[in-house]
Amino acid sequence: MTWLLPVTDLKQWTYCPRIVYFTYLMPGLRPVTFKMEAGVAAHEREEARQRRRKPGRLYGLPEAERLEDVKLQSASLGLSARLDMVLRQENRAWPVDFKLSRRTGIAIHFKLQLAAYGLMLEDAWGVVSEHGFLYSIPNRRAEIIRFTPRLRNKVRRTVQEIRGCIEEERMPPPTNKRGRCVNCEFRRFCNDVF
Repeated sequence: MTWLLPVTDLKQWTYCPRIVYFTYLMPGLRPVTFKMEAGVAAHEREEARQRRRKPGRLYGLPEAERLEDVKLQSASLGLSARLDMVLRQENRAWPVDFKLSRRTGIAIHFKLQLAAYGLMLEDAWGVVSEHGFLYSIPNRRAEIIRFTPRLRNKVRRTVQEIRGCIEEERMPPPTNKRGRCVNCEFRRFCNDVF
């Protein structure tokens, strides 16, 4: 395996696989949208807010050490990542991902990204990561996401699907949720959708 996928590609692939396809096979064309800029700004504000809090209050882990802006790589998974926050206590670790969405736990693309972080922590640090937290910035609430065997397997399958698509330069089908296409920065390239 010569190159590592960023974990965010798994989230994008599950949201709409064509975003990942266009990002790799038409590099340099992806514009930065207002939504992307707003997400970065919200993350920065939330990181500052989180530093003032103890992990016990929000996450129920009073003894956990808080690690911010954690960079990981996993050759065995074929992934690289930059995590918002990790809570660590002895041989256990819990990834925390900040989201600008009010409906974090429902969205499979968020769960998949978080589970990939958990697998990477297990691989890189030799810890146990049974669940993580999706933190909704607007709601100021953390939601536990359990890393079930099914979710872990989906992470591995999705990595294989993305790699196959990119290596074969095969355009995947668009998302079946067409409402997502309305504000998509790649909308003009999907001539079969609109």
